[in-house]
Amino acid sequence: MLINCVVYQEGKKLSDIPVEAISDYLERPGCFVWVALRDATPEELATLQAEFQLHALAVEDAQRGNQRPKIEEYGDTLFAVVQMLEFEGQELVLGELDVFAGPNFVLSNRNHSNQGFLGVRARAEREPHLLAQGSSFVLYALMDAVVDRYFPLVDTLERELEEIEDRIFLDGAARDNIERLYALKRKVLMLRHAVTPLMEAVGKLYGGRVPGLCSDTQEYFRDVHDHLVRINTSVDTIRDTIGTAIQVNLSMVAIAENEVNKRLAAWAAIFAIFTAFAGIWGMNFEYMPELKWHFGYPAALAVMFGICGYLYYRFRKAKWL
Repeated sequence: MLINCVVYQEGKKLSDIPVEAISDYLERPGCFVWVALRDATPEELATLQAEFQLHALAVEDAQRGNQRPKIEEYGDTLFAVVQMLEFEGQELVLGELDVFAGPNFVLSNRNHSNQGFLGVRARAEREPHLLAQGSSFVLYALMDAVVDRYFPLVDTLERELEEIEDRIFLDGAARDNIERLYALKRKVLMLRHAVTPLMEAVGKLYGGRVPGLCSDTQEYFRDVHDHLVRINTSVDTIRDTIGTAIQVNLSMVAIAENEVNKRLAAWAAIFAIFTAFAGIWGMNFEYMPELKWHFGYPAALAVMFGICGYLYYRFRKAKWL
C-alpha cells in the first residue's frame, strides 16, 4: 500500500505526486523523491523498480522479507534492511523496514509492523537545512527512528527481569520462574539479532571508505552506531543476568529437593525403629523370655516410642524436620 509519494527541492516540499510522475522529477536538478510503502505487493515493487532503476537482487530481498539486518551497495544506491520490534501484549513481534536510497530518491517499505514513520517525515520537513542533504539524511532519520524505539524495549525487558529476580526466593515459584526466564531469553535473543548485525553494517557508513551517498552525513551514522553499541551492551548484560538467574533458580530447586530428601530420610529412620523391634518380637520362637513377661508388651512399646522420640528430637535439632 502506498503511504505517500512526495518530491522535495532544496529541502522543501514541492508537492505530492503520482507514482507515474517519479521519473520526470528525478531528472530535475536539486530534487529528490521520497516514497513510503507499507506491505508492498510484488506489483507495486515492480513498478517502483522501473521508476527508480533498482537492482533486481535488492528488490528480490525486499519481496521475500525476513532478511538479516544489513546495508548493501548496488552502484550508487544503498539497500538497507532494519528489523522492527514491538510488543503485542506479552509477545515481541518482528517486523521489517527495507530502504532503497539513491542520489535523488528514497524508497521505504514497512512490513508486518504497526509502527509508522509520519513523525520522521514531519521532523525532516521542519528542518529543511538538514533535509537539503538529500536521501542520505532521510536514510539516517529512518534508521535513527527505528533504533530509538529499541530503547523502550530494553527498559521493558529489564523490568521483567527484575520482577522475576524478586520471585526467585519465593517458595513454590521455581517452575514459573524457569518458564518466564526462558521466555525472556527468547525475547532478548530477538532484540540481539536485530541489533548486532545492524551495528556492524552501520559501522561501515562512517570513517574510512564509505559509500559516496553517505560521505556528507558520516557523523549522523556515527551517532546511530553509538546508540546501537549502547543497546548491544545492555542486551549482553541482560543475557548474562538471565543466565545467572537461571543458575540461581536451579540451585534453589536443588536445595528444596534436598530439604525434602532430608525429611524423608529422617522419617524413614524413625519408622525403621518400629520395623526392627516389631520384626524381632514377631518371630514367635518358642523360647523367648519376653513373650511370657507380664509387662513385655508395654515395655516394648515404651522402648520403641522412647527411641523414636529421641531420634525425632535429634532430627529437629539438626533441622531435618
